[in-house]
Amino acid sequence: MKQNNESPLKRIWTLAKSEHRRLKFSIVLAVFGIASGFIPYFCAGKIIILLLSGAAEMRDCIPWLILALIGSIGKVLLTTFSTSQSHIATFAVLAEVRNKCVHKLSKLSMGTLQNQSIGKWKSILVDQIESMEKTLAHLFPEMTSNLLSPLLLIVILFVIDWRMALISIMTLPIGMIFMMVTMKNYPEKYQKSIKIGRKMNDSIVEYINGIEVIKAFNQGKEAYAGYVDAVNANAEFFYGWMKSAQFGMAFYRNFSPAVLVGVLPVGLGFYLNGSISSSQFIMVMILSMGIVGPIIAASNFIDSLAQTGTIIEDIETILNAKEQNHPKEYVKLSGTDIEMEHVSFAYEEENGNILSDINLTIRQGTVNAFVGPSGSGKSTITKLIAGFWDINEGNIRMGGKDMKQIPLAQISDNIAYVSQDNFLFDDTICENIRMGKENATNKEVEEVAKKAGCDEFIRNLEHGYDTMVGGGGAHLSGGERQRIAIARAMLKNASIVILDEATAYIDPENEAILQKAISKLVQGKTLIMIAHRLSTIINADQILLVDQGKISAAGTHKQLLKKSILYENMWKAHIGAKDGEE
Repeated sequence: MKQNNESPLKRIWTLAKSEHRRLKFSIVLAVFGIASGFIPYFCAGKIIILLLSGAAEMRDCIPWLILALIGSIGKVLLTTFSTSQSHIATFAVLAEVRNKCVHKLSKLSMGTLQNQSIGKWKSILVDQIESMEKTLAHLFPEMTSNLLSPLLLIVILFVIDWRMALISIMTLPIGMIFMMVTMKNYPEKYQKSIKIGRKMNDSIVEYINGIEVIKAFNQGKEAYAGYVDAVNANAEFFYGWMKSAQFGMAFYRNFSPAVLVGVLPVGLGFYLNGSISSSQFIMVMILSMGIVGPIIAASNFIDSLAQTGTIIEDIETILNAKEQNHPKEYVKLSGTDIEMEHVSFAYEEENGNILSDINLTIRQGTVNAFVGPSGSGKSTITKLIAGFWDINEGNIRMGGKDMKQIPLAQISDNIAYVSQDNFLFDDTICENIRMGKENATNKEVEEVAKKAGCDEFIRNLEHGYDTMVGGGGAHLSGGERQRIAIARAMLKNASIVILDEATAYIDPENEAILQKAISKLVQGKTLIMIAHRLSTIINADQILLVDQGKISAAGTHKQLLKKSILYENMWKAHIGAKDGEE
């Protein structure tokens, strides 16, 4: 991805493009709010001058008191309204960014998605985008107003006395020198903090996801130690960083606002030699104390700005990621025959090809099975057929059209894909099945569940079809989850059904029922399956034997027994295993 050299502030502003109008209004309100906040200081100066003159009466002070009250109320109202506007804009922007990211993910290849850990995707889409709320909601109105208002005060001080104006800002550059020295390696430190934080997040997600294995193999101590090490490394890094920056930042925050260190002695000297009047001296003292505070408040956004800049980089890795290059307009297909010609494929080029020179034809309405040793490339072929990746070498055609010329949505419409580890959403069983066809009636859901062999166990549950399955289907067994996933695919009624070892978790009794249901439901459809039990595919129209990323043989069960030693050995091993089970 091309590196973006724009400043974080400009990138944030670009990100919030849809809400520029509301944010600008928020900035204007914030500036007037800060300006209103200075009115009481000015009024206090006027009242003190009146009191020191010795001729002040209550009626002389009342107008200034009223004006001070108006300024205070104005500040509260304006800043409150400004903050509400900026928050409305911020939540709209965050929603838009999340929607864009999720929409983009659906266009990326599975390789791009699987190349990053679940922890990172979760961190970007949930944690990091959410952490932008504070910066977006407060950065533009507050930082802008906190920078403009001191400038206004300095202009007023220059009008009163240019010498005193310079003296009043003397402590700021001295304090900033200390801050700059402290922050000289800030970018490197912050980038390191992001990496350490991500490592901790990944460790936490891994620990939680693997808790079942940890318990089963009594590895709690070792696994927990890895988690603790990641958490401690995160804490130690931030402790060391904050400790190294403690002195410089403390000096900056405490010395910079100490404007009276210069204003009092110098101003007193000017007053004694007649260079300034008492009223000027008093007004300078009061107004000068309002200069540095807003500037320090604005500088507090430096960390948030850097953090948000890094987050935007992560967001841009998603939004600018290479999409699968497919058109949007549906095309006319001549049936659903699938052809692969000289297809070679690698998940990552540096790791070499997983598939090499694959050639095959799958005819519409036929039953096709991929078999072969574990890791031979069976699942990769079916995923390429399903459009999960785009190939670089060779051609894949569906219905006579190059797959790259078919919209991803159209490919999805034509294919129902069921893997050995399907995901169920934390919703009811009924709604999980209904995802195959959004407008399906309850009766249609129940009918397909019966055909998929899962109606009986569903009805035996306490809430039947309204039973919540839990995150990922955690409340159900592996076999139950699989049957529901198969029912969902059946309800989709796609012209091509791909079962990637979809019966791996099904017990033999239910598998026999399921195979009968599948044979009825795929009539007139193309069935592609990866089988772990060869006895279930002996009647397939075509069996394709995959070995070391190549199609080593193709034909019917009887044909392969005669011409492939590998298939014959696999069959003998399968029969021997069945006999052993009996």
